[in-house]
Amino acid sequence: MQQELLPLFPLHLVLFPRTPVALHIFEERYKEMIGEAIEQNTEFGIVLANDQGIVNTGCTAVVDKVVEKYEDGRMDIIAVGRRRFEILELDNEREYLRGAVQFFDDEDDAAVPSEFRDQMLAKYGEIQKLDPNSSLLDPEFSDAHLSFQIAHVVTDLNMRQMLLTSRSEIERLRRLGAHFPALLRQRQEVAKVRHSASTNGHGKHPTGL
Repeated sequence: MQQELLPLFPLHLVLFPRTPVALHIFEERYKEMIGEAIEQNTEFGIVLANDQGIVNTGCTAVVDKVVEKYEDGRMDIIAVGRRRFEILELDNEREYLRGAVQFFDDEDDAAVPSEFRDQMLAKYGEIQKLDPNSSLLDPEFSDAHLSFQIAHVVTDLNMRQMLLTSRSEIERLRRLGAHFPALLRQRQEVAKVRHSASTNGHGKHPTGL
């Protein structure tokens, strides 16, 4: 029996399971691909594209909402991550890329100590407070893969890809624990610059604006 091929969407981003992403669909081949995914309620795979091509590990997504559809077929959509996969073989028979894939989940199912989870959530909260107008997720505390939800704040694509491929929740949380202090400092600097700009550098908000 021939394996069903998964439509692939190479993008400069890394999607995590159960997290949303906003996409603007404008290329004809991807209008076709997303149109079929909406009509058939099926998954498509998002894979990171870089200068070397595409990586071999990605995350499937489903279209959760069509925000806007334009007369020329372009779409603004919200997609939500589902399952992680490895690409075994690529197929170029359609206008868009497809792949024979193998789905995977964590291999280490050891329970994460509650104290450790609380520490990570506290660090995530500190980062979240620095940008209250952002689209950061409120974590689903009962999620066995909490790491993917709080990793939503990570912008470094290499780090995100490393987290996606990890098959251990504890390992992902440890990596995030090591990464968050630098990320927090970065966000604090950004917030400081933003505040300085809004007060015209003198501690007072500019008038006449």
